[in-house]
Amino acid sequence: MSQRQVTSYDVARHAGVSQPTVSRAFDPNGNINAKTRARVLQAAAELGYQPNAIARGLTTQRTDIVGIIMGNIARSYFYPNVLVQFTRRLQAMGKQVLLFNTHETRPVDEILPRFLSYHVDALIVASNTPGRELIDKCTSMGTPVVLLNRTVPDTTANAVCSDNEMGGRIVADLLLDAGHKRLAFVTGVEVTATNELRQKGFTERLKERSYGDVLLGHGEYTYDSGFEAALRLLDQDNPPDGIFCAADIMALGAMDAARYRLGIQVPDELSIVGYDDIPMASWPAYDLTTIRQSASKMVEAAVSLLTSPKDHITTGQVILLPGELVQRGSAKLRKSQL
Repeated sequence: MSQRQVTSYDVARHAGVSQPTVSRAFDPNGNINAKTRARVLQAAAELGYQPNAIARGLTTQRTDIVGIIMGNIARSYFYPNVLVQFTRRLQAMGKQVLLFNTHETRPVDEILPRFLSYHVDALIVASNTPGRELIDKCTSMGTPVVLLNRTVPDTTANAVCSDNEMGGRIVADLLLDAGHKRLAFVTGVEVTATNELRQKGFTERLKERSYGDVLLGHGEYTYDSGFEAALRLLDQDNPPDGIFCAADIMALGAMDAARYRLGIQVPDELSIVGYDDIPMASWPAYDLTTIRQSASKMVEAAVSLLTSPKDHITTGQVILLPGELVQRGSAKLRKSQL
């Protein structure tokens, strides 16, 4: 005969408290004094009791689960760091993370039925852009949505973004001020908001400064795509003397293609600039000039939106965090710095 499962009522009798007190003891935000909590937890340990999170969620109408949607995170070096920081921060708040991994070029709304079945308390969307259906459905259920590095205009979803457009403008000024005459941009996945805004800032700033057309190379936020894009760009009769890549991982591929496949000196003959400031960017073998976006600052800002009072959770607020130019050895210095 199987042993009867220990319940919260058994723990309550053993600890000499009420059953609701047991529930509060296992709730990180429960209103209970420290001595009583310790007595309940000791009783639970003695009886071998483990709380049922699903059952507790049915009672409290709160699962303490935050859903995170990310697209193909294995292709990126920035978003895995974001995921780790989100997980640590939310677990410190007594919450758990449920990851939904999707393809970055497919509609996020395709997973709406699966997402809704878990009744998560909040949703964070990174490296994908949700449609209005998902946001409207979450809003109607009282589930806050925070977008990371992307926005959906005219919706109630809050967003935390690196100022990608301004980052592109900074790179344009850097390369023009260093005297470059023929510039190229290597795209990431073209339908993503981060790529579009970085390209927009870069090209519009060049036009403002009376620069002509920009050469385009097509990448996919991978090392290999950056390598191949650089080979195609540099194998022209009039190749670029400066390349801005939409992400660091592509810039690293571009550097290796230039140096080791084509024998081009970086930065003497070719400047290369990235975006993100992933750990490898600072390795001596690359010493990559880049725009730094702080994963920790983005996570803290997103969590602050999730923990706002209920009447401020879904307001369409957008928090823009400025990127920081990190000058290393892969790009020529501005003439004024020489």
